[in-house]
Amino acid sequence: MSPKLDSLEKNFRSSPLTQLNNPCFDRQGIELWIKRDDLLHPIISGNKWRKLKYSLAHALSLDMNTLISMGGIYSNHLHALAYAGKLLGLQTVGIIRGEPLSVLTPTLRDAQHWGMVLKFVSRTEYRALRQYKTFDSFPDLKPQQYWLPEGGAHTLALQGVAELVDEINMAYNTLCVPCGTGATLAGIASAVNDNIAVLGFSALKNADFLYADVATLLLQPRNNWQINQAYHFGGYAKTNASLLAFIEDFELQTKIPLEAVYTGKMLYGLYELIQQGYFKPDQRIIAVHTGGLQGKRQNRP
Repeated sequence: MSPKLDSLEKNFRSSPLTQLNNPCFDRQGIELWIKRDDLLHPIISGNKWRKLKYSLAHALSLDMNTLISMGGIYSNHLHALAYAGKLLGLQTVGIIRGEPLSVLTPTLRDAQHWGMVLKFVSRTEYRALRQYKTFDSFPDLKPQQYWLPEGGAHTLALQGVAELVDEINMAYNTLCVPCGTGATLAGIASAVNDNIAVLGFSALKNADFLYADVATLLLQPRNNWQINQAYHFGGYAKTNASLLAFIEDFELQTKIPLEAVYTGKMLYGLYELIQQGYFKPDQRIIAVHTGGLQGKRQNRP
């Protein structure tokens, strides 16, 4: 990697494993651990860094000067990209889903403060941008401009996510992860041993397309993964009273922050599946806290 990226990575901390305790786990004979990727960095946390790392290295190796990507008004990906771009001396452009806002969200204010140029597009135009999957596929790219798909989801992202698996120093049976674009799931599925089950929890409604997206990202077919679509709570960033109450209680009991977009939904689903006896007894499950807590800033200053 480049000296700039090496220097940036020195600011990252380790990602510890913490055991979660609950009477229902004991009754079902289950151990549940959480990998605290939210602690990697105060801003570029979790899978946001892991998915960006080798794309940033690639962009720097090609002497690019501008990173362009897409996301919503609370995008963890764009928030992390803007900050990384500032530290690496790269210009950033964020293509934002929806009409221009009279008052920017805290997430977008941060991104703009770090130098990101914000361009709002209609939802129809935004959906059309999802077809561009490689760094040079975005139309009308100028010299030294580098395209990152939504969420940083392409094959280079898998390389960074795979490093998460290498850090786990205990035996386990199942690895669980929230799913937005499916890139984190694909990276984990590509890296674990064949006897490890990988269970994704979709944050999106009607997410059958994720199966094809994950299969496309995987360099070699794997049969060790599946996606649970029962805990989207109405769709992306949708919540209800049960989910919010679960998150409040979880944070009170564990002192671990959650958001209701990704990791909160996964843990709600995981707790319920354990209570229902979904997993065989005497299993050790590891859930990945993918960081990115911008969802907690909704309706906050």
